[in-house]
Amino acid sequence: MSNRKITFFHATQSRSGSTLALLEELGADYELKVLDLKKNEQRGPQYLAVNPMGKVPAIVHDGVLVTERVAITVYMADLYPEKGLAPAIGDPLRGPYLRWLAFYAGCFEPAIADRINGNTPPSASSSPYGDYDTVIDTLAAQLERGPWLLGERFTAADVLWGTALRWTMMFGAVPRLPVFETYAARVCERPALKRAAEFDARLLAQQQAA
Repeated sequence: MSNRKITFFHATQSRSGSTLALLEELGADYELKVLDLKKNEQRGPQYLAVNPMGKVPAIVHDGVLVTERVAITVYMADLYPEKGLAPAIGDPLRGPYLRWLAFYAGCFEPAIADRINGNTPPSASSSPYGDYDTVIDTLAAQLERGPWLLGERFTAADVLWGTALRWTMMFGAVPRLPVFETYAARVCERPALKRAAEFDARLLAQQQAA
């Protein structure tokens, strides 16, 4: 594909931080559109015309809108196959790669949301994620195989999971298990992720000073 430039809608201190990190890891060509959440810019008519949900991240590529972090992760990693961050169809790791991305959206996020908000979760038989402890134990068992989520191969899924675990442990939504701490640190020490974090820190400082 000749045109791989995307427009990336981003806000500091938000879920779109993992997308910024992935774009840096891929060396992607992107135009940055910054939204200030404290000014509620994500709810303004200009952005709602892009994403009616009023959420970040969002990307636009060749006139096509992609939202939701997992979808963006899959899309961007597949857009840059030469970077090797997405197992190709036919690769034995493709299934596990998709499994753990879906596990993030379908199990981890709902379980964390219920835990943070103090919601009484539904019964295990009707819950989309079963129960919180099983989600945490299942993830921990997978990461014990290390050093990355899929073993020896680093993928775009690690960018999502590493940044997510760093934030959720910071806020006490996930226990600080040694396997989580060492994994998140390993991911976030990668040069691309450090660049993204440093950029976000500068952006936050600029917004606070404005």
